[in-house]
Amino acid sequence: MTQLSQSSGTPDIQQLISQMTLEEKASLCSGKDFWHTQDTERLGIPSVMVIDGPHGLRKQAEGADHLGLSDSVPATCFPSAAGIASSWDRDLIRGMGEALGEECQAENVAVLLGPGANIKRSPLCGRNFEYFSEDPYLSSEIAASHIQGVQSRGVGASLKHFAVNNQEHRRMSVDAVVDERTLREIYLASFEGAVKKGQPWTVMSSYNRVNGIYASEHNELLNRILKEEWGLEGFVMSDWGAVNERAEGLAAGLELEMPSSGGIGAEKIVDAVQSGSLPEDKLDAAVGRILRIVLRTAAEKVENAAYDREEHHALARKVARESMVLLKNEDGMLPLQRSGRIAVIGELAKRPRYQGGGSSHIIPTKLDKIYDEFVKAAGEAQVSYASGKRLQPQERRDGRVADRGSGQDCGRSGYCRAVRRAAGCVWIGRLRPHLSASAGQPAAADRGTVEGTAQSGRGAQQRFAGRNAVARRGQRAPGSLSRRPGVGRRDRGPAVWHGESVGQTG
Repeated sequence: MTQLSQSSGTPDIQQLISQMTLEEKASLCSGKDFWHTQDTERLGIPSVMVIDGPHGLRKQAEGADHLGLSDSVPATCFPSAAGIASSWDRDLIRGMGEALGEECQAENVAVLLGPGANIKRSPLCGRNFEYFSEDPYLSSEIAASHIQGVQSRGVGASLKHFAVNNQEHRRMSVDAVVDERTLREIYLASFEGAVKKGQPWTVMSSYNRVNGIYASEHNELLNRILKEEWGLEGFVMSDWGAVNERAEGLAAGLELEMPSSGGIGAEKIVDAVQSGSLPEDKLDAAVGRILRIVLRTAAEKVENAAYDREEHHALARKVARESMVLLKNEDGMLPLQRSGRIAVIGELAKRPRYQGGGSSHIIPTKLDKIYDEFVKAAGEAQVSYASGKRLQPQERRDGRVADRGSGQDCGRSGYCRAVRRAAGCVWIGRLRPHLSASAGQPAAADRGTVEGTAQSGRGAQQRFAGRNAVARRGQRAPGSLSRRPGVGRRDRGPAVWHGESVGQTG
């Protein structure tokens, strides 16, 4: 039974640790299964759930994976980090974090795995949509607000992926070699402000090496900088399967191994303590950090929690709106007049590409489609539609774009006719998405060029050709770019607005 301190009525952690066997303490430092921490029933220590984020919950009803292969329960799909950083709005992002915390409470989730604060070192990184910025100050400020919002609802955030995880290619083994000044002023600076201002309950270590040492057993990063210098009060967990040597990792400051290693990690810790290579007081300190957060999440659990889906959908719309950027607007072309004829060109108007993929793939509670919203907002204007360049089969299957829905399609051959008849024309376009997550593939893949996917830039050229064909016909057509971050822009339109993975209201 959990011991309570007489002064506060809260669990006495040191008393708990003193009652635990060596094996129980070692076991607590590894996951119970894929998404839960280990419990100790005889002492009343609960098991709590941690779940993928960061811009929505990916709580899987059945099955378990970190690649986004199995469906998850419906949750609000907010804009991704690449989008919300464009808002420059701390309060807005804190509000989004509060909503995420409420959804975690409703789904019995104790820790949301996010936000991601890695620097966008290159526009080719396949996971850039999950990261805020190439600027460490902006990244740390937005991350801190995200963390504060989530944790204000009694749910822990997990700041990730610490540190210097800036590519997907060979991300589990690559060695990021960085000099001290660059490390401090760019890569660590993105995390430093988020830790000091946000005090995340957990930090997730990355797969890669940093200057020859795996991040999961990097004493300089985890102990000296993160805890001693920056004052992290929570614990460090591994990315899924990112542990190299368990006992060495614990000594270096990695408290929790995720997911379960089937007892192998715990056995290595026990052996290291018994052999004298790992002092037991280090194990006790790790257990104490884990217990403080586990018991706190249990104490702040809201019974029968629920959230208003429509209210959160409205918030997602506000976040998306504030995150969009008007790149140009010649002669004040926007906003469009709500009269005459308006042609909407591009299959994404009915199959919106509203999020990234892999471990952050969300099943939305509802989904707004651009064409339908145009029709609602058009007033007296007549809205026509043409698909133009159709999506590739892979893009239709991968779950990041929606079904087309109803409405007449002028077709590829008819879209120029639709343009000729229209007083105004809106082009909805994007570059090809990153590779789908599928068996044996990473959650995201780096690209070989900013013009297209890792395989070819041809698809992007074809899509821009369709947009520019409208301009060549003399039609002054504003365009909306729905795309992943860090791409080139080659269009002739008079007005362009830009959104990056803008979520379920996109």
